[in-house]
Amino acid sequence: MNVAVPAADWKDEFLTQKQRRSFMSKSRNLLYVDSIVIFLQLHRGRKEQANLDKEKIKLKMKGILIIFFCISGFAFAQQSTEEQPLVTAPIGKIRGSIFTTRLGRKVYSFRGIRYGEPPIGQLRFHRQPPIPANDWRNIFDATEEGPSCPHPGGKIMSEDCLRLNVYTTKLPCKHENVSRPVMIFIHPGGFYGFSGQSANFGPQYLLDKDIVLVTINYRLGTLGFLNTGDSLAPGNMGLKDQVLAFQWVQRNIAAFGGNPNSVTLCGYSAGSFSIMLHMVSPMSRNLFHRAIAMSSSAIKLEVYSGVSQRGQPELVQKQARLLDCPTDSTSSLLRCFRSKPAENFTNTFNSLFDWRGNPTLLWSPAVEPEVPGIERFLTDQPYNLIKQRKFHQVPLILGVTTDELGGQSPIILLNCIDYERAAQSGNDTIYRELDKNWNTLAPILLADCLTIFPVYRAAKLFATYSTHPVYFYKFTFQGRRSFYPLNDTTPYGVSHHDDLQYLFFMKNFFSYFESDAPEIPMVEISTSIWSNFVINGEPIPKDDDKLRNVKWSNLIPEQTNFLELNLYPSMKTEFFPERMRLWETLFPAPPVPNTVKH
Repeated sequence: MNVAVPAADWKDEFLTQKQRRSFMSKSRNLLYVDSIVIFLQLHRGRKEQANLDKEKIKLKMKGILIIFFCISGFAFAQQSTEEQPLVTAPIGKIRGSIFTTRLGRKVYSFRGIRYGEPPIGQLRFHRQPPIPANDWRNIFDATEEGPSCPHPGGKIMSEDCLRLNVYTTKLPCKHENVSRPVMIFIHPGGFYGFSGQSANFGPQYLLDKDIVLVTINYRLGTLGFLNTGDSLAPGNMGLKDQVLAFQWVQRNIAAFGGNPNSVTLCGYSAGSFSIMLHMVSPMSRNLFHRAIAMSSSAIKLEVYSGVSQRGQPELVQKQARLLDCPTDSTSSLLRCFRSKPAENFTNTFNSLFDWRGNPTLLWSPAVEPEVPGIERFLTDQPYNLIKQRKFHQVPLILGVTTDELGGQSPIILLNCIDYERAAQSGNDTIYRELDKNWNTLAPILLADCLTIFPVYRAAKLFATYSTHPVYFYKFTFQGRRSFYPLNDTTPYGVSHHDDLQYLFFMKNFFSYFESDAPEIPMVEISTSIWSNFVINGEPIPKDDDKLRNVKWSNLIPEQTNFLELNLYPSMKTEFFPERMRLWETLFPAPPVPNTVKH
């Protein structure tokens, strides 16, 4: 495990080249003086003494050579090599390793860099933001994967998980200043799973473009989002971790050839939810300049249901029962929770669900109560803040896949229907109709409820109130691989997460795309569009043959125009028109924001 060393002056760590030259010069002078002494002793007939001094000189010479090679070896260890690049950042020196992109470019990879102090002991569930990592004196070893935050099914895990990875194909040097646009990726996982590790989101596809990629971990599950509704545990710890990672990038990314004044946030699913919250959070101000929100929204069917307003007392009680902790007061609850090993939270996590997949989101982000001296991540509901134009005005891409979470529908929605109870009450007609058309209706219902309609609603809302371009898309390309396959060879459709495999090498899930794979053109199109937006805020590059005739126009709320993203991208209008009109009728948005009061 990587261990940070307390801050100290770098000049004390090793001898400079000038100091080494001085040392050798003084050593040569000493040997020269000793040689003269021996010559005089021989000349004066003191042969025995001269022979003794010869042996002393030999020993002295050996000692000097040993010291010199030790110094040289240590100095070499402080230098960058072809296979282990060394970066000197404001936080300290960091040693990395080498990856290779799909097209053969060398990627300087720095993994598991600590950006925050471990949130353990009294820092677990602390209402204050996480503590930035201390500067270190020794070289930080970022050549291997760092730990992920504790989550169900994880392997390399630790509460010392506030880590990030930096990938670049060009580092600054004495003769050339490098300043490339930066993309920070926030991983999916429902705020309780996944991590930013390279085996999940590798740089091998995206880094064929001239950007710097940063992937981050943040606290998950109860450890990251416990929310009692009062000032002692107001929630959002994982989101404040993300803010701290953004601040780390602002301070250190120039050392990796990144431009801190050109940062794009990109998130998927829970990461996309996070992106929209950063758009309205005062803590995220001036930390990013563009945003990409993929396949999730902070604004749900009922616009206030996605973000907790007064805590999640039932979930708190359930977690307390599972850990045998008291609930008479928040103080006693937190004291007990802090005494439990991290694995107690991950081992009991699945028991927090009512049944598999329900609710799809357990701990949710929260509107925090006002507490003197405590900075709030979220001050009001996102819907209210957007309608009041209290959000960061930046160019925005957002969109969905064709089928989203439809592939999970038989598992999740069948649990919602109690046929026996319906039959007993004499109201089983509607359920029999549902059963007859289940395979058609269930996927649409689930995909629309959880993702498609919420993202559609958010897209229209941002487009209405933003002064910057809003780009809307629907990803429709179906490759051979999917997170939700019907069988060993056939994907369910174009499902949730499927589009990520064309941006990242997802080693834990899929094999590498070979050069002749039919999916390679989709990799090229996806990486071109995303990287071009990161570079200049416009999604379509002017010099890409595959996109030569493509124009992605800004979203007009009345038309709901969007880019259909596949091997032949093209603009469309009317986004699932009948379905979206139905949901708007069933779940109308409130015309006037209701201010949250605590």
